[in-house]
Amino acid sequence: MALPDAAPRVPENVRVYAIGDVHGRADLLRELLAKIRADSDAAPKGERRQLIFLGDYVDRGPDSRGVIDILLRGLPQGFDPSFLCGNHEELLLGFLDAPQNGLLFLRNGGDVTLRSYGVDVQSGDNLVTARDRFLAALPKSHLHFLRTLSMRIVVGDYAFVHAGIRPGVPMEEQKREDLLWIRDEFLESTRDFGKVVVHGHTPMREAEVTGNRISLDTGAFATGHLTCLVLSGADRRILST
Repeated sequence: MALPDAAPRVPENVRVYAIGDVHGRADLLRELLAKIRADSDAAPKGERRQLIFLGDYVDRGPDSRGVIDILLRGLPQGFDPSFLCGNHEELLLGFLDAPQNGLLFLRNGGDVTLRSYGVDVQSGDNLVTARDRFLAALPKSHLHFLRTLSMRIVVGDYAFVHAGIRPGVPMEEQKREDLLWIRDEFLESTRDFGKVVVHGHTPMREAEVTGNRISLDTGAFATGHLTCLVLSGADRRILST
């Protein structure tokens, strides 16, 4: 799907590929990365290729472990990757740090994430014991990845976050809670945010483009459609599985 040219730009000789919420669909991630590689191979040589992932790598889909394995060791060569934190990574880390409060994580797809690491949690299981089993199964590289995710990335006239931003608050003063969780106040705002905000978090039928934001969460875990925004100069395009 081609998008109309717009005034916002990324720097010259930079090509950005921004990928929406993966949610445990390692199969779709492999497919989309192959499309990104093919698109990049057809692009002018000498550009810096930047991959930006918008968060929510885990939960709901069947292979969260496989997704993180790909992000750590299976990305195409020649790309500079950046990884944002999503609210589901926040829930996972909260379960690790305070398992007694972990039901929200488990009830929002965290049980499927644990199963991808070989840990089966049944209703009524002791949550501290379940956390300990999960922590024993979680590779140290995966834990380091989860604990070092970024909150926002700015490239040219675009700001990349997981959920959105609080309207009226400068980008550098945004609260972590809003960057990970905000919905209606951001989605319904027509304000100029200073940057075009590229985000995921709230599933849409297809990529949604407005004057002040671009949404890339297309519900991949349920729809089979994992979406990527391609930015080069003032050009914008969509790749999708």
